[in-house]
Amino acid sequence: MLLCFCLFVIFTAAGTVRNQEFAVEAVTGYYDGLMESFFPSYRNKSQPVYGTVLSRMIGIYREEVNPLLQYSSDYRKTTGEDLVSGEYYYFEDDEDRDNSVEEVAEGTKKFNLKNWEKPAYLRKYIYQIDSTTMVTNSEINGKELLGMDLSLSKSDSPQVLIYHTHGSEQYKDSRPGSKSDTVIGVGDELTRELKERGVSVIHDRKVYDMRNGKEERSKAYDYAANAIEKYLKKYPGIQVIIDLHRDGVNENTHLVTTQNGKKMAQIMFFNGVSRTASNGNLSYLKNPNKKTNLAFSLQLQAEAMKKYPGFTRKIYIKGYRYNLHYRGRSLLVEVGAQNNTVKQAKASMSLLAELLNNVLY
Repeated sequence: MLLCFCLFVIFTAAGTVRNQEFAVEAVTGYYDGLMESFFPSYRNKSQPVYGTVLSRMIGIYREEVNPLLQYSSDYRKTTGEDLVSGEYYYFEDDEDRDNSVEEVAEGTKKFNLKNWEKPAYLRKYIYQIDSTTMVTNSEINGKELLGMDLSLSKSDSPQVLIYHTHGSEQYKDSRPGSKSDTVIGVGDELTRELKERGVSVIHDRKVYDMRNGKEERSKAYDYAANAIEKYLKKYPGIQVIIDLHRDGVNENTHLVTTQNGKKMAQIMFFNGVSRTASNGNLSYLKNPNKKTNLAFSLQLQAEAMKKYPGFTRKIYIKGYRYNLHYRGRSLLVEVGAQNNTVKQAKASMSLLAELLNNVLY
């Protein structure tokens, strides 16, 4: 009876979720689990067959199917007007979070490989997943992501591109009109630190969120995308693309850490998964490099935990793409916030450069 119920739940999910990829993954997982569990038990008689099969099915339901049901939507109620509203075109500007970003708990700042291989642990202690999106356990398989080889060999031709979708972002003591006091100046510092380590870097210092002296954030990702494509055409050897931002937080939140005896701004890695809870996979925002993007940020986070606990905040995952699709080793980094000083933000680049060098080279 329970077997029939579980099958009913799985196929119901396939009919209600707009993008059926999740349901297919769940059914495939169920089938694999059934075959793996049933036959060894049948041959070995080590335990009752029904006990093994039902345990595996319950596990699959909890880990894969239940999250899908939570975020399912009835798209017969979606109107044409909803699908062509402005938010579907100028959405990638939105890095705002639906709540404050959680800090990594003090007791989990030590890296433990066995823990990091468990999706449940990553969900609770390492990732913060925005309520407007969803991520399956197979996507945050720590063992797979941490085991992915992202290494490169250093070259004289440019391998790293640093740019700023929101280049006008400033800090609390930024001097008006001074580019070096904005997030672009922080990019200057990261460029210098990487070059000192023998990494060939291109730093794009253009501002994409201002036009004719006015803020133009709604199209900033489009403008930045055009620039990225030009750089990749000119320097096809670029393998790493870093978009440096400055976060905005509640004034009572202070993103400051002391590392190597210096006060630094905490940083946060930000991933987009091209999927929202209400619309499923965004087919018009495909990202063939999503898994590598997730591996890149998780490996950097792990490296930070090993050497500089407290330097990074939780990795934030949201539903859009944020121009991370151009290369697998693409990274969006939030460096401090509006209430950090320029000095604190620039100081943190020495550690970020070290983490990048350790993961990539």
